[in-house]
Amino acid sequence: MCETLHVSISGYYKYKNNLNKPGKDNILSAAIQLILNESPYNDNYGAPRMQIALKHKGIKAGIRRITRIMREHGWLHIPHRKPKGLTHATTEIQEQENLIKQDFSSTLPYKKLLTDISQIQCQDGKLYISPIMDCCNGEILSILMKDNMKKELCIDTFKAVTQKYNLNGAIVHSDRGSQYTSEAFKQVLANAGVSQSLSGVNHCFDNSRMESFFATLKKELLYRIPTYRMKREEVKTMIFRYVFIYYNQKRIYTSNPDGLPPVMYKQLLEVQLLAA
Repeated sequence: MCETLHVSISGYYKYKNNLNKPGKDNILSAAIQLILNESPYNDNYGAPRMQIALKHKGIKAGIRRITRIMREHGWLHIPHRKPKGLTHATTEIQEQENLIKQDFSSTLPYKKLLTDISQIQCQDGKLYISPIMDCCNGEILSILMKDNMKKELCIDTFKAVTQKYNLNGAIVHSDRGSQYTSEAFKQVLANAGVSQSLSGVNHCFDNSRMESFFATLKKELLYRIPTYRMKREEVKTMIFRYVFIYYNQKRIYTSNPDGLPPVMYKQLLEVQLLAA
Protein backbone atom coordinates (compact mmCIF):
# COMPACT_ATOMS: atom_id res chain seq x y z
CA MET A 1 0.00 0.00 0.00
CA CYS A 2 2.89 2.34 0.78
CA GLU A 3 4.30 1.78 -2.70
CA THR A 4 0.88 2.49 -4.26
CA LEU A 5 0.45 5.74 -2.29
CA HIS A 6 4.11 6.70 -2.78
CA VAL A 7 4.73 7.22 0.96
CA SER A 8 7.45 5.89 3.23
CA ILE A 9 6.72 3.12 5.69
CA SER A 10 7.80 5.33 8.63
CA GLY A 11 5.55 8.15 7.37
CA TYR A 12 2.56 5.79 7.19
CA TYR A 13 3.02 4.53 10.75
CA LYS A 14 3.51 8.10 12.01
CA TYR A 15 0.20 9.06 10.39
CA LYS A 16 -1.51 5.99 11.84
CA ASN A 17 -0.22 6.62 15.37
CA ASN A 18 -1.41 10.24 15.31
CA LEU A 19 -4.95 9.44 14.15
CA ASN A 20 -6.40 9.31 17.65
CA LYS A 21 -4.22 12.06 19.13
CA PRO A 22 -5.68 15.55 19.54
CA GLY A 23 -4.09 18.18 17.32
CA LYS A 24 -2.12 21.08 18.74
CA ASP A 25 -4.90 23.48 17.84
CA ASN A 26 -7.43 21.33 19.68
CA ILE A 27 -5.24 21.33 22.79
CA LEU A 28 -4.84 25.12 22.65
CA SER A 29 -8.57 25.55 22.04
CA ALA A 30 -9.31 23.48 25.14
CA ALA A 31 -6.89 25.59 27.21
CA ILE A 32 -8.57 28.80 26.01
CA GLN A 33 -11.99 27.37 26.80
CA LEU A 34 -10.87 26.57 30.35
CA ILE A 35 -9.72 30.18 30.83
CA LEU A 36 -13.02 31.49 29.48
CA ASN A 37 -14.88 29.20 31.88
CA GLU A 38 -12.98 30.50 34.92
CA SER A 39 -15.07 33.68 35.05
CA PRO A 40 -18.10 34.98 33.12
CA TYR A 41 -16.13 38.20 32.54
CA ASN A 42 -13.23 36.44 30.83
CA ASP A 43 -15.16 36.26 27.58
CA ASN A 44 -14.10 39.90 27.13
CA TYR A 45 -10.50 38.78 26.67
CA GLY A 46 -8.99 39.59 23.29
CA ALA A 47 -6.05 37.71 21.82
CA PRO A 48 -3.30 39.75 23.62
CA ARG A 49 -4.89 39.29 27.05
CA MET A 50 -5.60 35.62 26.31
CA GLN A 51 -1.93 35.13 25.40
CA ILE A 52 -0.95 36.44 28.84
CA ALA A 53 -3.52 34.24 30.57
CA LEU A 54 -2.14 31.18 28.74
CA LYS A 55 1.40 32.16 29.71
CA HIS A 56 0.35 32.24 33.38
CA LYS A 57 -0.64 28.59 32.94
CA GLY A 58 2.68 27.69 31.32
CA ILE A 59 1.33 27.58 27.75
CA LYS A 60 3.21 29.50 25.05
CA ALA A 61 1.47 30.33 21.80
CA GLY A 62 1.85 32.97 19.11
CA ILE A 63 -0.60 35.84 18.94
CA ARG A 64 -1.59 35.02 15.34
CA ARG A 65 -2.40 31.43 16.23
CA ILE A 66 -4.44 32.49 19.25
CA THR A 67 -6.29 35.07 17.16
CA ARG A 68 -7.10 32.50 14.48
CA ILE A 69 -8.40 29.94 16.96
CA MET A 70 -10.48 32.49 18.87
CA ARG A 71 -11.95 33.77 15.62
CA GLU A 72 -12.80 30.23 14.45
CA HIS A 73 -14.68 29.57 17.71
CA GLY A 74 -16.42 32.95 17.81
CA TRP A 75 -14.51 34.06 20.89
CA LEU A 76 -13.33 37.37 19.44
CA HIS A 77 -15.38 40.54 19.78
CA ILE A 78 -15.50 43.21 17.10
CA PRO A 79 -13.75 46.32 18.48
CA HIS A 80 -15.91 49.43 18.72
CA ARG A 81 -14.90 52.62 16.99
CA LYS A 82 -13.09 54.93 19.39
CA PRO A 83 -14.55 58.46 19.47
CA LYS A 84 -12.24 61.35 18.82
CA GLY A 85 -11.53 63.47 21.87
CA LEU A 86 -12.27 67.13 22.18
CA THR A 87 -9.35 69.54 21.99
CA HIS A 88 -9.48 72.89 23.69
CA ALA A 89 -6.86 75.45 24.53
CA THR A 90 -5.32 75.12 27.98
CA THR A 91 -4.94 78.24 30.04
CA GLU A 92 -1.79 78.92 32.03
CA ILE A 93 -3.62 78.43 35.34
CA GLN A 94 -5.05 75.09 34.21
CA GLU A 95 -1.59 73.98 33.12
CA GLN A 96 -0.20 74.77 36.58
CA GLU A 97 -3.03 72.92 38.32
CA ASN A 98 -2.55 69.77 36.25
CA LEU A 99 0.28 68.09 38.17
CA ILE A 100 0.39 64.74 36.38
CA LYS A 101 0.03 65.99 32.77
CA GLN A 102 -1.26 62.67 31.41
CA ASP A 103 1.59 60.72 33.03
CA PHE A 104 -0.38 57.91 34.67
CA SER A 105 2.66 55.87 35.71
CA SER A 106 3.92 55.41 39.26
CA THR A 107 6.63 53.15 40.67
CA LEU A 108 5.20 53.17 44.21
CA PRO A 109 1.69 52.49 45.49
CA TYR A 110 -0.52 55.21 47.01
CA LYS A 111 1.44 58.07 45.43
CA LYS A 112 -0.61 58.95 42.35
CA LEU A 113 -4.37 58.42 42.43
CA LEU A 114 -7.17 59.06 39.93
CA THR A 115 -10.86 59.64 40.53
CA ASP A 116 -14.01 60.57 38.65
CA ILE A 117 -17.78 60.04 38.63
CA SER A 118 -19.92 58.03 36.24
CA GLN A 119 -23.58 57.10 36.22
CA ILE A 120 -25.85 54.24 35.23
CA GLN A 121 -29.64 54.16 34.90
CA CYS A 122 -31.44 51.79 37.26
CA GLN A 123 -35.10 51.00 37.78
CA ASP A 124 -35.42 53.34 40.74
CA GLY A 125 -33.26 56.15 39.33
CA LYS A 126 -29.66 56.91 38.46
CA LEU A 127 -26.75 55.35 40.34
CA TYR A 128 -23.61 57.52 40.60
CA ILE A 129 -20.32 55.64 40.80
CA SER A 130 -17.22 57.16 42.43
CA PRO A 131 -13.97 55.12 42.43
CA ILE A 132 -10.34 55.91 43.27
CA MET A 133 -7.62 54.16 41.27
CA ASP A 134 -3.94 53.71 42.13
CA CYS A 135 -1.76 54.50 39.10
CA CYS A 136 0.95 52.15 40.35
CA ASN A 137 -0.93 48.90 39.75
CA GLY A 138 -4.37 49.94 38.48
CA GLU A 139 -6.10 48.80 41.66
CA ILE A 140 -9.42 50.34 42.64
CA LEU A 141 -8.73 51.31 46.24
CA SER A 142 -12.24 52.52 46.98
CA ILE A 143 -15.57 52.75 45.21
CA LEU A 144 -18.71 54.37 46.60
CA MET A 145 -22.14 54.60 44.99
CA LYS A 146 -25.08 56.83 45.82
CA ASP A 147 -28.28 58.15 44.30
CA ASN A 148 -26.76 61.62 43.93
CA MET A 149 -23.49 63.20 42.83
CA LYS A 150 -23.03 65.74 45.59
CA LYS A 151 -19.57 66.57 46.91
CA GLU A 152 -20.10 64.21 49.85
CA LEU A 153 -19.92 61.26 47.47
CA CYS A 154 -16.36 62.21 46.44
CA ILE A 155 -15.34 63.17 49.97
CA ASP A 156 -16.54 59.85 51.41
CA THR A 157 -14.78 57.93 48.61
CA PHE A 158 -11.49 59.61 49.49
CA LYS A 159 -11.97 59.17 53.23
CA ALA A 160 -12.52 55.43 52.71
CA VAL A 161 -9.00 55.23 51.24
CA THR A 162 -7.39 57.26 54.04
CA GLN A 163 -8.87 54.88 56.60
CA LYS A 164 -6.80 52.05 55.10
CA TYR A 165 -3.69 53.72 53.65
CA ASN A 166 -1.34 56.58 54.45
CA LEU A 167 -1.65 59.04 51.56
CA ASN A 168 0.64 61.75 52.88
CA GLY A 169 2.55 63.21 49.92
CA ALA A 170 0.24 61.66 47.32
CA ILE A 171 -1.46 63.35 44.35
CA VAL A 172 -5.16 62.94 43.58
CA HIS A 173 -6.16 63.81 40.02
CA SER A 174 -9.71 64.49 38.78
CA ASP A 175 -11.65 66.62 36.34
CA ARG A 176 -12.97 70.08 37.25
CA GLY A 177 -16.38 68.98 38.45
CA SER A 178 -17.91 71.17 41.14
CA GLN A 179 -17.51 68.30 43.64
CA TYR A 180 -13.73 68.30 43.22
CA THR A 181 -13.27 72.07 43.12
CA SER A 182 -15.39 72.58 46.25
CA GLU A 183 -13.65 73.95 49.33
CA ALA A 184 -14.85 70.96 51.37
CA PHE A 185 -13.12 68.46 49.08
CA LYS A 186 -9.94 70.52 48.92
CA GLN A 187 -9.85 70.74 52.70
CA VAL A 188 -10.16 66.96 53.09
CA LEU A 189 -7.19 66.50 50.74
CA ALA A 190 -5.15 69.10 52.60
CA ASN A 191 -5.87 67.47 55.96
CA ALA A 192 -4.46 64.19 54.58
CA GLY A 193 -1.35 65.87 53.18
CA VAL A 194 -2.47 65.22 49.60
CA SER A 195 -1.94 67.53 46.61
CA GLN A 196 -4.73 68.08 44.12
CA SER A 197 -4.31 67.83 40.35
CA LEU A 198 -7.04 68.96 37.94
CA SER A 199 -7.66 68.27 34.26
CA GLY A 200 -8.00 71.08 31.75
CA VAL A 201 -11.52 72.09 30.79
CA ASN A 202 -12.92 69.57 28.25
CA HIS A 203 -9.55 67.83 28.01
CA CYS A 204 -10.81 64.24 27.99
CA PHE A 205 -7.32 62.70 27.78
CA ASP A 206 -6.15 64.38 31.01
CA ASN A 207 -7.94 61.65 32.97
CA SER A 208 -8.10 58.99 30.27
CA ARG A 209 -6.93 56.10 32.46
CA MET A 210 -9.86 56.64 34.82
CA GLU A 211 -12.19 56.92 31.83
CA SER A 212 -10.76 53.65 30.57
CA PHE A 213 -11.77 51.93 33.81
CA PHE A 214 -15.34 53.15 33.43
CA ALA A 215 -15.38 51.90 29.84
CA THR A 216 -14.19 48.48 31.01
CA LEU A 217 -16.73 48.35 33.85
CA LYS A 218 -19.59 49.17 31.51
CA LYS A 219 -18.45 46.89 28.68
CA GLU A 220 -17.71 43.87 30.84
CA LEU A 221 -20.57 44.22 33.34
CA LEU A 222 -23.11 47.04 33.21
CA TYR A 223 -24.01 46.96 29.51
CA ARG A 224 -24.54 43.21 29.71
CA ILE A 225 -27.24 43.32 32.37
CA PRO A 226 -30.62 45.11 32.29
CA THR A 227 -29.76 47.74 34.90
CA TYR A 228 -32.82 49.78 33.92
CA ARG A 229 -34.96 46.94 35.30
CA MET A 230 -32.86 46.43 38.44
CA LYS A 231 -32.87 48.24 41.78
CA ARG A 232 -29.86 50.38 42.63
CA GLU A 233 -28.90 48.16 45.57
CA GLU A 234 -28.80 45.09 43.33
CA VAL A 235 -26.59 46.86 40.79
CA LYS A 236 -24.31 48.13 43.57
CA THR A 237 -23.79 44.57 44.82
CA MET A 238 -22.83 43.37 41.33
CA ILE A 239 -20.38 46.26 40.88
CA PHE A 240 -18.72 45.60 44.24
CA ARG A 241 -18.28 41.92 43.36
CA TYR A 242 -16.90 42.71 39.92
CA VAL A 243 -14.40 45.30 41.20
CA PHE A 244 -13.10 43.71 44.40
CA ILE A 245 -13.34 40.01 43.51
CA TYR A 246 -12.62 39.99 39.77
CA TYR A 247 -11.08 43.26 38.52
CA ASN A 248 -8.62 43.79 41.39
CA GLN A 249 -7.67 40.17 42.01
CA LYS A 250 -8.18 38.03 38.90
CA ARG A 251 -8.43 40.06 35.70
CA ILE A 252 -5.38 40.14 33.42
CA TYR A 253 -4.10 43.72 33.59
CA THR A 254 -1.92 44.39 30.57
CA SER A 255 -0.36 47.57 32.01
CA ASN A 256 1.30 45.53 34.78
CA PRO A 257 4.39 43.34 34.23
CA ASP A 258 3.37 39.87 32.98
CA GLY A 259 -0.24 41.08 32.98
CA LEU A 260 -0.53 40.52 36.74
CA PRO A 261 -3.87 41.50 38.31
CA PRO A 262 -3.57 44.70 40.41
CA VAL A 263 -3.52 43.05 43.85
CA MET A 264 -1.00 40.40 42.78
CA TYR A 265 1.31 43.04 41.34
CA LYS A 266 1.09 45.13 44.52
CA GLN A 267 1.98 42.10 46.62
CA LEU A 268 5.02 41.51 44.40
CA LEU A 269 6.07 45.14 44.77
CA GLU A 270 5.73 44.98 48.54
CA VAL A 271 8.00 41.92 48.67
CA GLN A 272 10.58 43.67 46.48
CA LEU A 273 10.46 46.81 48.63
CA LEU A 274 10.96 44.78 51.82
CA ALA A 275 13.89 42.94 50.25
CA ALA A 276 15.49 46.25 49.27
